[in-house]
Amino acid sequence: MKAVSVKQLKDELKHKEATELMTLCLSLAKFKKENKELLTYLLFEAENEAGYIEAVKEEMTEQFETMNKKNYYFQKKSIRKILKNTKKYIRYSKKKETEIELLLHFCLEMKDLRPSVVRQLAMNNLYYRQIDMIKKAISTLHEDLQYDYNLEVKELIV
Repeated sequence: MKAVSVKQLKDELKHKEATELMTLCLSLAKFKKENKELLTYLLFEAENEAGYIEAVKEEMTEQFETMNKKNYYFQKKSIRKILKNTKKYIRYSKKKETEIELLLHFCLEMKDLRPSVVRQLAMNNLYYRQIDMIKKAISTLHEDLQYDYNLEVKELIV
């Protein structure tokens, strides 16, 4: 089965009633965990972005603390998994400030990790890629916010 375009879906959804739309949304939520997480964000978290950011930061910190640090391979796998989840939470929000805050926290946690993985080439490249993404997102913000966030980025680089 081939999926139709977003425009076609939008046009078809215009003709549905509220109860039918609710049924469709609930069936989407039952089908895949990511859809349920997105609906949860949109319904409960979107109004309180600061609380959402703090909750995600706490989850990231917990994941960094519980990661297997005995073996570099497992450590690298865990870091990539944490980054994948972080990117998913950023996609839900679609706000540049949220993206910057979460990536800054990720880089801080990665920098503070002991034993340090930043000396490993693959992890060093991953770390600096995230810093480049932060800089790119910062460039789209207001000048005052740019200055504040650039100070935080400079601390990560040193």
